[in-house]
Amino acid sequence: MTATAGCPGGHGVPPRSARTAPVHPTPAWAQARKSLLLPAFWLVALLMAVGAARTALLIRHAVAEYPVATITALALFAVYAVPFWLFVSALDYLEREPPLLLATAFGWGGLVATTVSAPGSTAIQNMLAKAYSPELAAAWGSAIAGPTVEEIVKTLGIVAIVLIARAQINSVLDGVIYGSLVGLGFQVVEDVVYAVNAVAAAGRGDDVGPVVATFFVRGFLAGLWSHTLFSALAGAGVASVVVRTDRTMRFRMGVAAICLFGAWACHFVWNSPLLTVEAGDNGYALIAILLAKGIPPLLAILLLVRTARHREADYYTQQLATLDDPDIATPAELRVLSMGHLRANARRYAYARVGVLGRRAVRRLQRAQASLALELSRSQTTQDTAAVSHWHDEVLVQRARLRALGHPEAVAVDQRRGSMRRRMLILAVTLLVLSAACAALSL
Repeated sequence: MTATAGCPGGHGVPPRSARTAPVHPTPAWAQARKSLLLPAFWLVALLMAVGAARTALLIRHAVAEYPVATITALALFAVYAVPFWLFVSALDYLEREPPLLLATAFGWGGLVATTVSAPGSTAIQNMLAKAYSPELAAAWGSAIAGPTVEEIVKTLGIVAIVLIARAQINSVLDGVIYGSLVGLGFQVVEDVVYAVNAVAAAGRGDDVGPVVATFFVRGFLAGLWSHTLFSALAGAGVASVVVRTDRTMRFRMGVAAICLFGAWACHFVWNSPLLTVEAGDNGYALIAILLAKGIPPLLAILLLVRTARHREADYYTQQLATLDDPDIATPAELRVLSMGHLRANARRYAYARVGVLGRRAVRRLQRAQASLALELSRSQTTQDTAAVSHWHDEVLVQRARLRALGHPEAVAVDQRRGSMRRRMLILAVTLLVLSAACAALSL
C-alpha cells in the first residue's frame, strides 16, 4: 500500500526506510538462552569476570587509601550514569533492546575495556618514547596510544554483542545504542580512577574537592562528547556490516572502517595537545576549549542518531499505516509515534485535558501501537499471527479506554510547545552545569 499523506513518506513518496538502510526486525524465536550455546558467550563471560576481579581489586586499594573520596566518586559517577543510560536505552522506542544485552555492553566497557586499555596504552607510550623521544611521548602519547587501544577494545565489545545476539542488531540505531553503552561503561570507570588519582595528586589526604572538580570536568564538560560518543560512531559501523545486506561486503566493511577511524580521529583530537590550557591558569579558557573540541563531533553523532531513528521509525510506523485503520492508528498518531518529543507532547496534552488517567492511557496506547508494529513486521517472515492478534486487540482496548475519557486521539494540539520547553530546560541545565564547573575549577 502506498503511504498516505500524514504518514511517513506521504504523497506517494516511499518512506525513507524503503530507500535507505534496511531494518531487520528481531525474529520471535530469538531468545536469551540460545546464547548459552555459543562459545562467544562464555568467552565474554570469562573476560568480564576477570575484568570485574581486577576492577574490584583496584577499587579496594582506593577505598583503603582514600575511603571518603573514593566512595564519593563511586556515588557521583553512578548517579551520573543513570540519565545517560535511560536516554540511550530509550532511543529505540519501537523495538527496545534487551536489558541483559545493554548491561553486557556497559559491563564490557567498564570491566574489560578499561582493564585492557590501561596497560596497552602504557606499552604504546613507552614504545613511542624509545623509538622517537620522551618529549614526543609526553606530548602526543595520550593522543596516539589512547585512541588506538581504547577504540579497538571498545569496538570488540560491540562485535561481541553481535556474536552473542546477532538477531538483536536489526538497524544502525542498535549499533549506536550498544556502542554508546560500551563507551558509557568505560567512561564511568575511567572517571572514577581519574578522580582518585586527582585526590592523590592534590596531596591533601582524603579530600573530596578534587573528586568534585573531576566530576564536573570529566563528567559533564567532557562526558557529553567523550567515550560514549566515540563508541556510538564505531557501533554504527559495526551495525552497518550486519544490517546493510543490500550492499556488498566490501562496502559494508568500508563503512565500518570509516566509522572506526572517525571514532579514533575524534578521540585523537580530544586527547591531543592542540588547544590546551591548564585548568589552574584559566578555567574559562579550559571550558571554551572543551566545547570547541567536543561540539562538532557531538553534532555529527546527533545527526547520525536522528537519521537512524527516523529511518527505523518510518519502517515500523509503515506497518501500521498499511492497515489503514484509524482505530489502530490515525495518520496524526503515526507521526507522533515516530518521534520521541511528540510522544511526550501527546502524553502531556492528555494530562492537561483529562488528568493522570489520560496520560496513562496515551502511554499504554503508544506502547501497544509500537508492539503491534513490531509484530506485524515479524509476521512477514514467520507467518505467526497469534502475537499480531494479541496486540491488535490490545490497541483496541486502549483506544476504548482513551475514548471513554473523552480524549479519542493520542496527539497534541500545539506540538511545538513541548519542544521549546525542552530546549529551554536543556539550556538552563547547561548554564547551571557550566557555572558549577567554573566554581569547581576555581577551587
